[in-house]
Amino acid sequence: MKVCIAEKPSVAKDIAEVIGAKQRKDGYYEGNGYQVTWTFGHFCTLKEPHDYTERWKAWRLEDLPMIPKNFGIKLIDNGGVQKQFKVIEHLISQCEEVINCGDAGQEGELIQRWVLLKAKCVAPVKRLWISSLTEEAIREGFQKLKNAEQFNNLYAAGSARAIGDWLLGMNATRLFTKKFGQGKVVLSIGRVQTPTLAMIVQRQKEINAFVSEEYWELKTIYRETEFTATIDRLKNIEKAEKGLEYLKQYPFEVTSFEKKEGKEGNPRLYDLTSLQVDANKKYGYSADETLKYIQNLYEKKFVTYPRVDTTYLSEDLHPKIAGIMEQLTYYSQFTAPILAKPIPKLKAVFDDKKVTDHHAIIPTGVLPVGLSTDEKRIYDLITRRFIAAFYPECKVSNTTVLGKVGQIEFKASGKQILEPGWKELYANDKTEKKEGEEEEKIMPVFEAGESGPHEPRIHQGKTSPPKPYTEATLLRAMETAGKQVDDEEMRELMKDNGIGRPSTRANIIETLFKRKYIEKKKKNIFATQTGIDLIDTIQNELLKSAELTGDWERKLRLIEKGEYVLDTFKQELIQMVVELTREVIHNTGRIITIEQEAPKEKEKPKKEPKPKAPKETLSIAEMSCPKCKEHPLKKGNSAYGCSNFQVCGFKLPFEAFGKKLTDKHLTDLITKGKTGKIKGLLVSEAEVDGKIAFDTGFQLVVE
Repeated sequence: MKVCIAEKPSVAKDIAEVIGAKQRKDGYYEGNGYQVTWTFGHFCTLKEPHDYTERWKAWRLEDLPMIPKNFGIKLIDNGGVQKQFKVIEHLISQCEEVINCGDAGQEGELIQRWVLLKAKCVAPVKRLWISSLTEEAIREGFQKLKNAEQFNNLYAAGSARAIGDWLLGMNATRLFTKKFGQGKVVLSIGRVQTPTLAMIVQRQKEINAFVSEEYWELKTIYRETEFTATIDRLKNIEKAEKGLEYLKQYPFEVTSFEKKEGKEGNPRLYDLTSLQVDANKKYGYSADETLKYIQNLYEKKFVTYPRVDTTYLSEDLHPKIAGIMEQLTYYSQFTAPILAKPIPKLKAVFDDKKVTDHHAIIPTGVLPVGLSTDEKRIYDLITRRFIAAFYPECKVSNTTVLGKVGQIEFKASGKQILEPGWKELYANDKTEKKEGEEEEKIMPVFEAGESGPHEPRIHQGKTSPPKPYTEATLLRAMETAGKQVDDEEMRELMKDNGIGRPSTRANIIETLFKRKYIEKKKKNIFATQTGIDLIDTIQNELLKSAELTGDWERKLRLIEKGEYVLDTFKQELIQMVVELTREVIHNTGRIITIEQEAPKEKEKPKKEPKPKAPKETLSIAEMSCPKCKEHPLKKGNSAYGCSNFQVCGFKLPFEAFGKKLTDKHLTDLITKGKTGKIKGLLVSEAEVDGKIAFDTGFQLVVE
């Protein structure tokens, strides 16, 4: 028997259907020589400090840094996880082969490898590696199963990332909390989180320190065209008025007229970050919301694998493009011109050297049905971008006119679209216009040497402060380690040095919101005073450096490619943590004050209370779903539900068994899996005293 392990029950069901394992069992499907089981997200995690030694349970400066001799893993303390793991463990113990059908990426590889490690798997392992969940992709993937050893470097990179985050996060958080937080509040430090916050704080300080200055410019209108003087902006009105009087004495003379035809290249296909950027600009979606919507589309088989960082397709996909286009019947008015001739093998689209684990995000060709409004919008962005990649370039005419009045030189420019090309797909979409790009402006034909009367004037303006980050610009800053990069080619080259991975950046931003280090006003992101204080307290520049963190990300990618060693990366981080600890313990810094304090410990008479790790008080809506462990909870009219409800299905009602549940009851259910004893619960029309708890399927029962 061959055992297939998928990452989610829904994916397991799809796989089982394709390979003929149609008999439903408890925790798996069986048939045709296969058993198909599943995890649901992370089943295992790195051991916590107290798992290594009881001494590390308390938060004490003298115990830092904590460096385990060997890192271990453990099962997550969750009844549903432990029950399903036993199913997997049992199936693996008697199978002839395991097929790893986990999410085809670094995180998916790590999840599955840890499960196999914990289950002490000795059977040979194959790897299913697919970019979509369509029946065709699954069938083709099973015909081309790969040896698990091919992905050892991917697993090593995932392990290095997890260990690096543990070493820095566990040690630095305790270090700064105990040194500067007075033990009353957790000061959360992270390998990616902290430099991201530092970028936002730096921008905030630039905005706060900015002093707006007035300026004056000389402008004039000649033949219904506005020209601007090319001299530096004037700092006072007196100079401007003198300039205006000077301009009135002379006619306007055209010195140069240049009209050039050019092309505007097609937009690149989407990777996850660029999709999140556009969805934020156009619809105001957070990075986390966009990830949720596209994950739903992927699991419904309408788009390809979303957690990607490339904008290219592999060359073997070229023959399939026409077939995908033909299935996009909702967009037939746009696909018809493309399908009228052979699909070109464009170098800007197809390049095996630019494709790593997966190719860019494109539609699968499966006709979408039953989509929410948000999912429709994301699907439309992806599909239009896919079609636009194969359209002709946009042809434009760029006009530049130079002139002078006396000795003062002037300039005007305009752009005219001659052939819209790919812009036809965005005819009514103003969000496609690049920031700072002028509207199309048709200019009259001028001749060098012509001269005539004009209408000079003074334009008064004010200098503007730096713009606050939006999620769109923050994602771009994370992708380029804080460097301002507008060129697509250059951005592509810098991705290896970006901070965080496309799949984790949304979670990093959400964590900063939850920690109350940043806040959102309309679309703009601002650092809170708490966030500013935390960054000011961190004197160690390495912790705050986006470039250094980008360099770590580059090394993680090199590990993935087999060009760097996990142990070397680990030793570098250990050395940094050791030096950081020594530096901070002997340093003096400002004490952080924060509104949100940890709950006070209950006093015990005649006994010294054991020191405990300070905790942050989270509201229920800030807690993670106890079922999938991945997504935050969301408050509805009658229940809390997983924010990824369509996939996860978790729901916790406000009332159960005839009782209105208090916040304490709900919190206990989410964190402990059961409430304390409640009197008068209605069960089968009888009143009983008992505890409300989750069963293995996360349904409420009375114990």
